[in-house]
Amino acid sequence: MIDTKPIETRYSALAESSCCLSCGGAIDYAKPQPGEICLDLGSGRGTDVLRMAEAVGKTGFAYGQDVAPGMLQKARETAQRLGVTHVKFLESPLERIPLPHHHVNLVISNCTLNHAGDKMAVWSEIHRVMVDGGRFVVSDIYATGPVAPEYANDPAAVAECWAGAVTRQAYLETLAACGFQNVRILEESAPYEKGKIKVCSFTIQGEKPKKACCCKG
Repeated sequence: MIDTKPIETRYSALAESSCCLSCGGAIDYAKPQPGEICLDLGSGRGTDVLRMAEAVGKTGFAYGQDVAPGMLQKARETAQRLGVTHVKFLESPLERIPLPHHHVNLVISNCTLNHAGDKMAVWSEIHRVMVDGGRFVVSDIYATGPVAPEYANDPAAVAECWAGAVTRQAYLETLAACGFQNVRILEESAPYEKGKIKVCSFTIQGEKPKKACCCKG
């Protein structure tokens, strides 16, 4: 697991800023339904969590998960100020989702999973917490070629949202290895420079089969 301290520091410092931290619009494709339980990985200031809470209503629930205490504090303050009670914000690395098995209908994430050092562990956790037939919509980046180890193993470069990127093929192979089905790319950018590499932004969707299937790895 990669050192998350640079990520915590960077994003806590950005909690009060007005800059956009996303590389896509997963929430715009996710379509949360009344009564569903939803999870946003890398929830930041909590904006998408609150949007999901509104969509699912009081019979549903929305979780946000992040490693940055500053972001979590901002999200909790906003939820309290708005009087939104059917939300909860969790502090934990992506590789550990502190929720029960078969609990979540919908998982979203925006430009966050590239930070994870063990992406198989992250997707295995997503698979674990999803109900059978659950779905994900994730916006993220992938690298146009393998990232040199000197960058991929640099926590500060990973925190800058580029050095942790894997190739498109590796990304899709991880989803397949974890047993997700009906995976499709909803939008995809042309390559662009990010840090010392070139990446593409994309939004991807998939489902956990209605009959449980174990992740590999």
